[in-house]
Amino acid sequence: MKYYLAIDIGASSGRHIIGWQEDGALRTEEVYRFKNGVTERDGHLTWDIDRLEREVRAGIDTALGRYPRIESLSVDTWGVDYVLLRGDRPVLPCYAYRDSRTEVSIPRVHEIIPFPELYARTGIQFQTFNTIYQLYADKLSGRLEGATGYLMMPEYLMWRLCGGRQESFTGLHEYTIATTTGLVNAGTGEFDLEIIRRLGLPEELFTRLSQPGTVLGEYKGIRVVLCPTHDTASAVEGIPMETDAAGSGEGELFLSSGTWSLLGAKLQEAVTTPESLEANFSNEGGVGYIRYLKNIMGMWMVNNLRDELCPGEDFSAITESAGASAYQGLVDVTAQRFMAPESMSGEICRALEESGYTAPESPGDYFRCAYRSLARCYGESVRVLEGLTGRRYSKLYIVGGGAKNQYLNRLTEEETGLKVAALPIEATALGNLNSQITAQKSVKCSAAEAVH
Repeated sequence: MKYYLAIDIGASSGRHIIGWQEDGALRTEEVYRFKNGVTERDGHLTWDIDRLEREVRAGIDTALGRYPRIESLSVDTWGVDYVLLRGDRPVLPCYAYRDSRTEVSIPRVHEIIPFPELYARTGIQFQTFNTIYQLYADKLSGRLEGATGYLMMPEYLMWRLCGGRQESFTGLHEYTIATTTGLVNAGTGEFDLEIIRRLGLPEELFTRLSQPGTVLGEYKGIRVVLCPTHDTASAVEGIPMETDAAGSGEGELFLSSGTWSLLGAKLQEAVTTPESLEANFSNEGGVGYIRYLKNIMGMWMVNNLRDELCPGEDFSAITESAGASAYQGLVDVTAQRFMAPESMSGEICRALEESGYTAPESPGDYFRCAYRSLARCYGESVRVLEGLTGRRYSKLYIVGGGAKNQYLNRLTEEETGLKVAALPIEATALGNLNSQITAQKSVKCSAAEAVH
């Protein structure tokens, strides 16, 4: 039996999952889990990358304690965030995407390259936290001076496992997560050097991109391999979608439902039309396809409400209270005001009042508002997506934590008019593991060809 290790790290938790093939199916076992979250430092939101690295290493040790021989491992995380490097040392602090430091850099970037031009070149939707704005904030603050490299979060962690030497930067920039930077050309699939030069970013930081399956090195006898390191890219790879007539799996929609909701479709080419820009859809990299999607506020809103209104309450009780409520108020879940409010319930109240609704009177009212607003956004996004792609869809695959929420799934089915296939599986870990297994098969085939 061959065993593989997926290390899947989200904004609120990380998990180490062992996978192996048995009786024609991919079996999994979670062997380690840890909490994650931003920390406030000098008025900024940051990641504790040293603690993240310690947790990654501790989880690998736990996995080896149960499975002494592991073929390979790979790390996936959320997108856009990175670690800036000078030589072998990180430049601290490591800022988190919810930090407000890009407020100054965004208009400066758009003065140099208007956003419609950026979108036409990259196909990446506008988000205040996109890496392009974070890196330009680093330039404005002087943090880029003397920088010799930058690595996205999963790349940094795997680089550290492989020895953390400056000369080993080459090959570490992985395609799927690089597309979340807003610096990759949608046509060429490589960093867009014209954008980089016009912004005055150090060109030497942006090397050629590597594809999932690239072997980076070893850690404790385990091969370290690039998976689709953006967690949504791995999640889409982990969804057992029905294939269309061409066998491409492009016939249905997906929804990765977690802290964020990523709703989209697989396409062969990016859609960078003015209409797509207006709808704020994104063209992110997949494994042989474009993930054309809308980035929607997900369980972040619900989780914050729970923390404020009923800490520790079981979600079954929360959805029961939402289902018992008759509250009709709705909010725009994509609004920037809900990104990092001091009080989520307070911000929802203000948004509702501005729209002419009465204030919620109970926790159930708040949760009903949040769930219905999410589902309404899903429905609107599906209809816009169909218009932009010129296709009609009939099925929506939901994976991630939100797939377990039967109340939200029912609302989603009603709002989208699609058949919902809720799959409460670790799709991200499955996609991570599948890419490792595919990579090993490719290595075996290459070795066999070399012999012959």
